[in-house]
Amino acid sequence: MAFLNKINLQAVLDRNTGFGTNANSYGGRFVNKDGTANIEKRGMHFLHRISWYHTMIDMPAWKFMLVILIFYMGINLLFATVYFGIGIEHLDGIPVTDSNWAKFGQAYFFSAQTFTTVGYGHISPVGFFTSLLAAAEALIGLLSFAIATGLFFGRFSKPTAFLKFSHNALISPYEEGTGLMIRMTPFKNTNFTDAEAKMTLGMSIEENGVKVNKFYSLDLELERINALTLSWTLVHPITENSPLYQFVKEDFETIVGEIFVYIKTFDDMFSNTVATRTSYTFDEVIYGAKFMPMYQRSADNTKTILDLDKLNHYEEYVI
Repeated sequence: MAFLNKINLQAVLDRNTGFGTNANSYGGRFVNKDGTANIEKRGMHFLHRISWYHTMIDMPAWKFMLVILIFYMGINLLFATVYFGIGIEHLDGIPVTDSNWAKFGQAYFFSAQTFTTVGYGHISPVGFFTSLLAAAEALIGLLSFAIATGLFFGRFSKPTAFLKFSHNALISPYEEGTGLMIRMTPFKNTNFTDAEAKMTLGMSIEENGVKVNKFYSLDLELERINALTLSWTLVHPITENSPLYQFVKEDFETIVGEIFVYIKTFDDMFSNTVATRTSYTFDEVIYGAKFMPMYQRSADNTKTILDLDKLNHYEEYVI
């Protein structure tokens, strides 16, 4: 293809990407915008390929709370059904009523009190099987709350890189030529130090009639900074040694390519190294634009104002 002549064959190939070279073996992008791998695993038993701990740790907070609530209500509903099946007369202290729904409700709330080991005392089990069931439920309740507490702690203590990336990558003026630019910024009250960035380009090209994936390490203007407190614009200078050398707007519209960004930094809050990643497909690259400033001096000249809403703001620029 004609565009192959624009790719500098002296660019250093990165063969440790882990994505493979067969372009016909993958669909869509390699990495999602949130940094997760765009992979659906199949084969083996469902329970073997799913880590419930990682699933519970990584799921959104509202889903996590919903799962906890459904489990709590469901297991009490199960035990209440068993209590009701054994016989409501084996629960001493339940008010006399002819309504089965009222009896079942009392059995449910007795189950909740036993499961949480609250034990208000106005209802108590009578008989061997009811007492055995209550003892088993109390044990399950203790173990369940221990697991839930561990999950809560794991979610709160999990080191997370609170960084946001610009939605688009830009081809902007840089020195005497152009550069590929991607902007990021911290958005929480955290202090990042020793931030390190790596960028890789993947393209699907045709060799000897076969489409293959080629990966290139992209040199950056700065690969490491001491402190990441404002925004950081990653710049890959498009020089003669760049695989993007002589690319024009039409190339980004017709070539299948993806840019991977990997960030590693030290977070003072977690006292740990955190990492995050994202990617930009070529249709997310805007040719001929530059980022607008997203921070300025405060009115009283005592602080620097970082406007997070301007992370994705850019203006068109003729190259």
